[in-house]
Order: sequence, then C-alpha cells, then structure tokens
Amino acid sequence: MIVKRSLRTLFPAVFVFAAAAVTLYIRFIPTDAIRPQNVFNDTLLTFAGVDLGDFSLRHNVEQLVGGDFRNTRTNFQRSFRSIGRYRLDTGARSVRGGSTEVNLHQIQMIFRQNLEKWWRNRRFDPDVMSNMVNDLKSSLTVGRKYKTCAVVGNSGILLKTNLGEVIDSHEFVIRLNNARIGGYERFVGSKTSLSFMNSNILHLCSRRGGCFCHPYGENVPIMMYMSQPIHFLDYIVCNSSHKARLTITDPQLDVLCARIVKYYSAKRFVVETGKGLESWSLLHGGPEFHYSSGMQAVMLALGVCENVSIFGFGKSGGAKHHYHTNQKKELSLHDYEAEYDFYDDLVKNPKAVPFVSDRFKFPTVVIHR
Repeated sequence: MIVKRSLRTLFPAVFVFAAAAVTLYIRFIPTDAIRPQNVFNDTLLTFAGVDLGDFSLRHNVEQLVGGDFRNTRTNFQRSFRSIGRYRLDTGARSVRGGSTEVNLHQIQMIFRQNLEKWWRNRRFDPDVMSNMVNDLKSSLTVGRKYKTCAVVGNSGILLKTNLGEVIDSHEFVIRLNNARIGGYERFVGSKTSLSFMNSNILHLCSRRGGCFCHPYGENVPIMMYMSQPIHFLDYIVCNSSHKARLTITDPQLDVLCARIVKYYSAKRFVVETGKGLESWSLLHGGPEFHYSSGMQAVMLALGVCENVSIFGFGKSGGAKHHYHTNQKKELSLHDYEAEYDFYDDLVKNPKAVPFVSDRFKFPTVVIHR
C-alpha cells in the first residue's frame, strides 16, 4: 500500500512545518491596518496555502486504501454504498456498448486504484488552469476553447430577470447540482452542455435504480468534484450505468480552488473584523471550510472558454437562496461573500487572483445580476 506507507511517514513532519509557518506569519499581521500591503498579502498567501482539513483527509484515505470501510469516522456523511455496512448493488448493469457483471472484488480493486491515483495527484500546481483544455479534450471540448460559456448558478435572483434566452444563446452551458429547470425556462433557460455537481449529489442519486442522475437528459455529461473520498464507491458503481461520460475534476484544480477561496475569505475577515487570522477558523468551520460547487464550475469555465458569463450568483433582498427550493439559509462551510469578491476580481482585475500561473490568460468575464 504505497499511499498508506507514505502517509504515515510524511504527515507528521509536513503538518508540523506548515502549522509553525502559519503561526509565525500570523504574528506579523496587523489588526488595526493592513500595511505594509506586501507583508499582508504574503501572510494571506501562506495562510491560504495550508489546508486545515488535510489531517482528517489523509487519515480517511489511509483507512480506505487499507480496506477499512466501517471506521471512516472523518466522513461527514457515510456513503450509501459503503462495503460492509450497506447492501451494495453488484448485479448486472447496462453500460455503453453492452452489459457487464460487477462483483465486490472488482469494485474494491477499482476503488483503491482510483483513490490512490486521485491522492497522488492531489497537490498544488499553479499551471493547472493553463493545461485544462488538453486535460479535458476527450470529455468536454473539441480540441479548442469554447467561444462563449454560461455558468448558471442557483440563486433566487434569477427569478427577478428573464435571462433564459440569453443563457441558451451561449455555446456551452454549465448547470449546478441538478437544479430543476422545468417551469423556470424563461428565467434559467433550458440548454445544458455539462451537469456539474459535488459528489454528495451522486451519492443521493446512487440510491435510485440504475443510479439515475440525469435531470438534463441521459446524454448530458456529468462532472463532479470529490467532496468525500468514500464517494469513489458511488462513482465506480454508477459510472457503469451512465450513457454520458461521468468524470471527476482534476484534484490539482480542487487544491487551487481551496487556496483561492481561503485567501479571499481570510482577507475579508481581517479587513472587516480587524482580528488576527488565528480567529478566522472559529467563524468559518476550520477543517470543514470549503469552496462552493459554483465557484469550481466558474474555475472550470475559465479554463475552457474564451468568454464566460455568470448567472445566478449573488443575493438581493427578498430573493430565495435557491430559485428552485425553499432553502432559507446558506451553508456555513462556504463563504459566499468571499467568493463574490473573487468574481469581482475576475471582471475588474484578474491579475489580482492569487495562486494562478502568469502563463494563464484569463478570459473575459461578465456577471449578470
């Protein structure tokens, strides 16, 4: 077990070093002003570069690679298909080009292979945006960037405008987390080129016969990021029954998104409260803090599109959190205000976005509110 051995060896030294570095930098952050600016920014970059959830994630991966599916206590939510606790549907499934018989041993083997590969590649790379078109050529693009892309969020502000036709006029349309479009077409459009979701959504879909997860049609490709490593079980079993391609985001993109959002969140926190960074995690859930699905969908669009239009991101008085549900509260593990700051920089000053290589040229971004 290569991953398991390396985790035990590397983790203590890496974690101690990172914690010490952040503690040292925090002591230099001004609480009554943000000067000098370069020192403040360097402090934020160092702080954002440390993932507080790394310890629990490493431990989780170690357990799963070792075959322990019952005692993954670091999961916020157990997978419906956890081997050993829940019934795993291993019967025959129709697949592209025929049918296959999936057995328990095959699932466990493929699960470990996928998880080990994902973990090996889960590292910071500032050039991940520059390479996205080539990386996704087989699943999303036709060897070039799309001319125009629309990322459709789920905010209730969409109900205040009739932008459906504008959304559908884009060459490539990305929708989030299986948001309903039936009955809302004049507000959100009807065209879908990619269904983007977090793995918790697929986990819920896996409870249905054939892992049905196609609200936009069986031929619409699905891309998701792994919010929990154990959801690779759902991915493996469900992938065999999907007609359209089911893919996972590059874990290097996951790391980049996490750093960018934490940077903007920490910056907003210090400027608004005047407190030191050591108090940030108390407000934002510490290890549970995470970027939203919408933020990563925007990052994906930045990498494969020449012009990006953002719809349904933001809040206004009287608007529902989601246009298609009655959800009233935001998830505490997200910092939507910080993400809005990021979107504003994409429009007005993309060079201010941290952690992205200078080789990457940001596309034109427009926000519709």
